[in-house]
Amino acid sequence: MIIADENIPVPIIEKLRLANIETFSVFDNLRGISDKEIIEFAQNPPKIILTEDKDFGDLVFAYNQKKVSVILLRYHYLELEKIESILINFLQNHIVEEHSFIVITSKNIRIRKF
Repeated sequence: MIIADENIPVPIIEKLRLANIETFSVFDNLRGISDKEIIEFAQNPPKIILTEDKDFGDLVFAYNQKKVSVILLRYHYLELEKIESILINFLQNHIVEEHSFIVITSKNIRIRKF
């Protein structure tokens, strides 16, 4: 399951759901909770946090959150449709392992285990 942070645009969430990727929206369901609370929520059972907030990298590394994986999206707003396509293709064709930090841009995908 994907947990979409509050900063993830609605069109991305909608496209994920249309692609049958189970997506939980923090904005719709848990608005205002802290990043640390999102990480705690994502642990049991393990989920993937989707965010545009670079602070999640610091948090998962600092607190050694082994059950959490993070996908960080970095793009210009004009690239929204392209990043949606890249993200969906990645999720449909790859298994995201626990304790992975993944950065997806319009040009590449970087995966780092922690």
